[in-house]
Amino acid sequence: MNKNVLDTDLSGKVAVVTGAGGVLCSAFAKTLARAGAKVALLDLNEEAAQSFADEITAEGGVAKAYKCNVLDKAVCYEVADAVEKDFGKCDILVNGAGGNNPRATTDKEYFEEGDIDADTKSFFDLDASGVEFVFNLNFLGTLIPTQAFARQMVGREGCNIINISSMNAYTPLTKIPAYSGAKAAISNFTQWLAVHFSKVGIRCNAIAPGFFSTKQNAALLWNADGTPTARTGKILAATPMGRFGESEELDGALLFLLNNKAASFITGVVIPIDGGFSAYSGV
Repeated sequence: MNKNVLDTDLSGKVAVVTGAGGVLCSAFAKTLARAGAKVALLDLNEEAAQSFADEITAEGGVAKAYKCNVLDKAVCYEVADAVEKDFGKCDILVNGAGGNNPRATTDKEYFEEGDIDADTKSFFDLDASGVEFVFNLNFLGTLIPTQAFARQMVGREGCNIINISSMNAYTPLTKIPAYSGAKAAISNFTQWLAVHFSKVGIRCNAIAPGFFSTKQNAALLWNADGTPTARTGKILAATPMGRFGESEELDGALLFLLNNKAASFITGVVIPIDGGFSAYSGV
């Protein structure tokens, strides 16, 4: 395995990553394995998680894929027991599962008179079950796995929970009210967990990625012919560094927060990794 960017040594640690079948979370899993951790890759799409587990194993790491629905408490507890049996008690939990849904997204950025009767999905057409799904996937999809795995951490020094927030949590993006609200809840929940577990050896922090081009947001960022959408133009214009982030650019913050020497007194923080997006006023 390659040396990690901060020389954070996770040898002997058991790391669990939810949503590990996705682009960013699979990269997290690989980073943790390169730092020496035994990694459990959890995803509803077990085939995707398995492919990334195989890549880690091929590099000389230790990894195993598990099919897991993060909204099913019984399943999460079963998987937690299986991970403990396979690798030992969980030391690191990265809550990466989440996402948006078209039913909770408006077609237009701004509401205009006539949109109620027009052939467009306005605020008034948002589907309550779609909004509920987005909130559940992001918030309960973080809370439930934390219940399942944090019970293995209690009373053991040096354990860490890393949640995945978003730029949406600072200022909501147009068109995606449910996802923005759900990610704001994750930032708040990170602080709550940090306080709640502060006496039992668990630190809880979060990282808030800016804009990364992944399969999940490809339709918003790129036209069918591969050209950038108008939304991409707005994003890059509002990002001082003028580009999308690369998945490996999240590694430094992840490894820093997990370093129990360098970050031993850090808990309850959310670190933006956004190329300056959150600092830029537009002028």
